[in-house]
Amino acid sequence: RVPRHDPGPKSPGVGGQVRRPHGDPAPLLTLVGGKPLTENRDEMGWAAACFDYYAELQRNTRGRVIPSVEPSQLAMVLKEPYGVVAAIVPWNYPILLMAWKVAPALAAGNTVVIKPSEMTPLTTLRFAEIFDHLPPGVVNIVTGFGATVGRELVVSPDTHMIAFTGSFATGREIARLAAERVKKTHLELGGKDAFIVAEDADLDVAVPGVAWAALLNAGQVCTSTERVYVQESILKPFTDRLVDYVRTLRLGHGLDPATDIGPLVGDRYRNKVEAHVEEAREKGARILTGGRRPPQLRRGFFYEPTVLTGVDHSFRIMREETFGPTIPIMSYRSFDEAIALANDSDYGLGANLYTRDPHKVKQYYEEVKAGTCWVNDPLTDNDAGPFGGMKFSGGARELGEEGLEAFLETKHVHWDFAMERKSWWYPYAAAAGSQAQSE
Repeated sequence: RVPRHDPGPKSPGVGGQVRRPHGDPAPLLTLVGGKPLTENRDEMGWAAACFDYYAELQRNTRGRVIPSVEPSQLAMVLKEPYGVVAAIVPWNYPILLMAWKVAPALAAGNTVVIKPSEMTPLTTLRFAEIFDHLPPGVVNIVTGFGATVGRELVVSPDTHMIAFTGSFATGREIARLAAERVKKTHLELGGKDAFIVAEDADLDVAVPGVAWAALLNAGQVCTSTERVYVQESILKPFTDRLVDYVRTLRLGHGLDPATDIGPLVGDRYRNKVEAHVEEAREKGARILTGGRRPPQLRRGFFYEPTVLTGVDHSFRIMREETFGPTIPIMSYRSFDEAIALANDSDYGLGANLYTRDPHKVKQYYEEVKAGTCWVNDPLTDNDAGPFGGMKFSGGARELGEEGLEAFLETKHVHWDFAMERKSWWYPYAAAAGSQAQSE
């Protein structure tokens, strides 16, 4: 914990360190995680911006004075750090999602222990140097498997808060273990995001928008579009154009600047995608494009971007988090039906809508049960806007003022300057006698 006379490690230096030329880090991120170079360079810029944002926000977030009960009293609400925060970071965006936790944690005055995913530890270790200008012990990194090292961080009496991004199953286990010590948890879990395309949508924009929202990082994004609902009158033109567009995207090694979509991070993740697609095929879904491992890319965990129709909510690909390059499409008649379909999920992380109709927009953001509702611009993050989910997606909020508040404890201070004995103290008999005499 940072001493109270120090308002917290100054994260402006961290954002600057991210931008300094330490050699191009994007190739390492690509080699470890598979994302194309362009996406990894974007990730670096987003991480730097996050540190800059919280460096500024920390300047005016330290509590308030509230009305007191009597004139001789001072009442204050203080904001204090928890102490040691364990930040358990996933593999899909190891630098950005580390920044989303570490930046507000430091701005709040906490110290941090980062545990990267066992899939991508090199990326976090490579970036340890961006914290070198901070006092020793403020930021620490430990590597290992979640079942051992991660578990120890959760149950250790030396950690005071757990910030985690990952699957619902792991998040639930973290919550269970932390509850034994009534330890604060901050959980951003899985998603099964819906994308509604209304009949008035501009298909020149909606088609590439849906493809990007579903296929970014080969679909390995917690807010990936995993369910698409298209108004039935435009289903055929939308689907035809989407299939044509997806077929133009290039699969390949992330170091190739011409690559649009890289491989999945590992074999078990590709196996899950294949299982979802094969079950859909067996139940009668139409595979309009993709649905296989690309024969020209035998080395690496590649899977062709896949567009499916003829699915419904009994299919695993419409219920469970797929986390891969799939676009399953259903049609709807009324907008009320589209909202109901979007809400028919255990998850509620994000949702998307394409429409020109402001009445539909209002109904959508009022009725859809999701933490972030994008309209005509999918997957855009705003450091000043809170990010998080509902239902099985967890209730944590990262980014924005809410993201900083999550790493602060609240303390109420009541201070009486008069130091006088109060009439309502013991003995009650004396107070009762005094009251009787006055009557």
